[in-house]
Amino acid sequence: MEPNTVVCHQVTKVYRQNSVSVHALTDINLEIPKRDFACLSGPSGSGKSTLLNLIGGLDKPTSGEISVDGQRVDQMAKSELAALRLHKIGFVFQAYNLIPVLTARENVEFVMQLQGLSAGDRRDKAMQILKEVDLTGLENRRPAELSGGQQQRVAVARAIVSEPSLVLADEPTANLDSKTAQALMELLVHMNTDHNVTFIFSTHDKLVMDFSRRLIKLHDGKIVEDKRRE
Repeated sequence: MEPNTVVCHQVTKVYRQNSVSVHALTDINLEIPKRDFACLSGPSGSGKSTLLNLIGGLDKPTSGEISVDGQRVDQMAKSELAALRLHKIGFVFQAYNLIPVLTARENVEFVMQLQGLSAGDRRDKAMQILKEVDLTGLENRRPAELSGGQQQRVAVARAIVSEPSLVLADEPTANLDSKTAQALMELLVHMNTDHNVTFIFSTHDKLVMDFSRRLIKLHDGKIVEDKRRE
């Protein structure tokens, strides 16, 4: 039996604000099987983004265990986390996090360059994924020359081009019009079903929830509902 892509066991995250302890997450137990297409929903401050960041190794839990592909993320050193994120996890941030001095194609190629792919392979894969996200002809533009929606599509292309086992997407449709958002979600479904990429979204967007096969609702740092669509 295949291991789950993500396992969270009794995960708690407490932040200190001045002299006050703020419980962002409390006793989270969650299993995300391979090829899941899951959505974290809930009001602002419910803990959605915190949970994504912990799964991605961008932050450490105060207590509890987190595993990605059978590896304990919460116990990893910084160098091990960097390697895991490079080869296993793709990120899509609400703020895009594109490199401003690089073109759209170069932004998409960046992760593959770090992975050691040849220049020719990087270019071919980048151009193909930019075509899939409908950015053909814009590959030589820098982020400042692209609309918000176009920048988000570059960010998505960058996250999925190397076909990681897991993609974490924080509000991936936040800056997209409804038509572009629909096309984006259809692309992500394709990556999920045809390339076996596991997706976890954090969102307020009903469209993303409608596309997701599993809805995990958080409130005040706790999972209050977890249901799967047939």
